[in-house]
Amino acid sequence: MTKKAVTFTVQIDDQLAQALAQFIKRVGWSEMRQNAVDDAEAYDMRDGLDQVRKALQEAGYDPR
Repeated sequence: MTKKAVTFTVQIDDQLAQALAQFIKRVGWSEMRQNAVDDAEAYDMRDGLDQVRKALQEAGYDPR
């Protein structure tokens, strides 16, 4: 299956961006795996969240 790049824009306020960054920081493998049909989908979830985390980081939301 060929992977197609998708670009999307989301406009959220500062509080929501910070909360989302915190969630992505805190969510773990067990939660992803529990909500996925298999390991492959859980890895895809993890990789997708990592891309969102990077975008939030570039926008100045990088919780440590």
